[in-house]
Amino acid sequence: MDDWQTQQEPATSRPRVFRDVLENLSPGYFALTMGTGIVSIGLHEAGWDLLSSILLVIAALSYLVLWVLYIWRAIAFSQIMKAELRRPEMAFGYFTVVAGTDVLAVRLDAEGYSALSMVLVALAAVLWFIFGYVLPWQVFLTRDGKPIQSRVNGTWFIWAVASQSLAIGLSVVQSHLPQGQSLIGLLAVLSWSVGVALYAGIAMLVMLRILHFGMTPKEFEPPYWVTMGAMAIAVVAGSKIVGMESTPMVDATRALIAGTVAAFWSYCLWLIPFLVGAGVWRHFVHRVPVAYTPALWSIVFPVGMFAVASINLGRVDSLPIVESIGHGTLIAAVLVWAVVFIAMIRHYVLLVWRSRTRG
Repeated sequence: MDDWQTQQEPATSRPRVFRDVLENLSPGYFALTMGTGIVSIGLHEAGWDLLSSILLVIAALSYLVLWVLYIWRAIAFSQIMKAELRRPEMAFGYFTVVAGTDVLAVRLDAEGYSALSMVLVALAAVLWFIFGYVLPWQVFLTRDGKPIQSRVNGTWFIWAVASQSLAIGLSVVQSHLPQGQSLIGLLAVLSWSVGVALYAGIAMLVMLRILHFGMTPKEFEPPYWVTMGAMAIAVVAGSKIVGMESTPMVDATRALIAGTVAAFWSYCLWLIPFLVGAGVWRHFVHRVPVAYTPALWSIVFPVGMFAVASINLGRVDSLPIVESIGHGTLIAAVLVWAVVFIAMIRHYVLLVWRSRTRG
């Protein structure tokens, strides 16, 4: 009897590990698709097609797997997900679903899968509209005794990223829908403008949080890199809108948007040393341990997005030095992606191995 139980325990431990992973699945895990997809886009634009295609496959697979896991979790742990939708520290992570959908759509369009790309952009638009009203409502109107301002963090910037990602997606599919170009132009400018406004508002809230409540090294988590990524994606979105087909709304704002992208890019460049320095302060000065968490994908995406923004801006405005910075950053983005991806695989392999050992 004892031998039989020993043989059966490993089999039951594996489902238990999966259940624990599913229960604690990060609301922002679609940043995996975002980070992988944007590095794939950068590699494609730089001419590294084979490596870009490999990352595209990984991004697409991650997107499908994450949808299955999120739906499964919504059924199995519905109360936990409902609670997360009301928590200021976590709720805005769900906007990674929107951004991940748009990033994948843009990369697939570059491969010629225009029909699938249009479906994904339409899905992202619906999700952006729903999340854009439901999530803030849940967060701002829920009271649990803790001040919301003390709980603002870097994940809030993903709301702005989702808006900008939709602008990029719409600009890419516009040429495939000649009958709806005016509407698409209007929606692209709208989502870009909303993204810029959200960035300004959230940046102010983050600054107030730091001034009023301070920030410990442990609290300076990877999602604060989205501070830079959210502005970098505004550069890409602005460049794409400037290059869109002529429509009344695009023509009315083209000069204004074109005049902002270089300034936004400069701000991103200025932020990078600050973010790197903050990481040194967190991990080397205060010895906060470095370990894999899904939040690390929030570093991959901003680095990759800055590379793509630099390459695009350099080419559109004929700025060779900016394009060169983009190519250099792209190499860094690939390295960061590889480190985080290997760390993720190692993390889950160790989880399974430890469960077998305990069994």
